[in-house]
Amino acid sequence: MGALPKRKVTKARRGQRRSHNKLTPPSLINCPQCNNPKLSHIVCPVCGTYSGRDVVEIKSPKKKTE
Repeated sequence: MGALPKRKVTKARRGQRRSHNKLTPPSLINCPQCNNPKLSHIVCPVCGTYSGRDVVEIKSPKKKTE
């Protein structure tokens, strides 16, 4: 048999151990060109600029035909 705990681990002690296991939301900044939120150090997905330069050409979304 493997090792078994001698006593029950209380909720407080369990919570203290898990206190660092939390999710943090991504930090968003506003794009200086189009003012939409974007991740820092990433090309803006809306206007395609990075550091004041056009880096990626953004295609317009395709319209659905019915």
